[in-house]
Amino acid sequence: MNSHYDLLQIRQDASTQEIKRAFRERAKQLHPDIAGEDGAEQMRKLLAAYETLSDKNRRFEYDKVYRRFAGKYGGKPGFNYRIYLRERQDEPESQAKLIFFELLHLEEETALALWEKRGGLNFPMEKYMDREDWMDCTFIIAEELNKRNKYYEAFILLVKLVKEERRLPYFKHFMEDVETFLKELIRLHLRKAVDPETYVECMETLLELKFPAKDEARWLRSLAEALISLGEMSSAAGILREALKRDPKLPNTVRLRKALQGVSSGGISAP
Repeated sequence: MNSHYDLLQIRQDASTQEIKRAFRERAKQLHPDIAGEDGAEQMRKLLAAYETLSDKNRRFEYDKVYRRFAGKYGGKPGFNYRIYLRERQDEPESQAKLIFFELLHLEEETALALWEKRGGLNFPMEKYMDREDWMDCTFIIAEELNKRNKYYEAFILLVKLVKEERRLPYFKHFMEDVETFLKELIRLHLRKAVDPETYVECMETLLELKFPAKDEARWLRSLAEALISLGEMSSAAGILREALKRDPKLPNTVRLRKALQGVSSGGISAP
């Protein structure tokens, strides 16, 4: 099974400088003038491997995941694990493992097509994989969905991961990266990607996770804006009041206050 280290042709204990040097050398070999169009896919994989291994936290996570995966599913020499899984299309467990296999080997399009074929968000991969494999696989799927502008699906998966991590820690130090990813997705993309009703549901789900007060204040402000767009003025007033309790200096509230002036609060209650 080819790892990111294999793609870069380096040892697993390679230094950061060795990783950078190997990437430059391999990138030269895959330049279109040398490798032609056939090198484009290999270049994409090479870049993905480099981006992972050149980041300390991501490299740590990748090493942990790949060692575990190879140890459990690597098989004997000459054994083709991909073919073995593909032949078992009627077995959800095999298909869940195949999705993970393809993701780890940078065959993201294949993995996502299979995930969607099995039902996407409705495919209960946690039933068919070890907990740690499911969490790692789910994070990678969320990353790939985000790259493809499928922000709602990525949001749902990340929320599931945060809930599970809060229940029983697994990601530990890497969880900061997961939460940062979730916050950036919300800040930059989510509201434009869904209708107001769905956005309200997303925000209510998010607020159940109990993030720091300043984060919650921003989300409550955004929730109030969505409620105003739906004409639910009383609920919006109550939500804005809760936002200001969490952060009295919350910016960008002047327009909301004016829109809600004289409206009594009620309806949806903040967590």
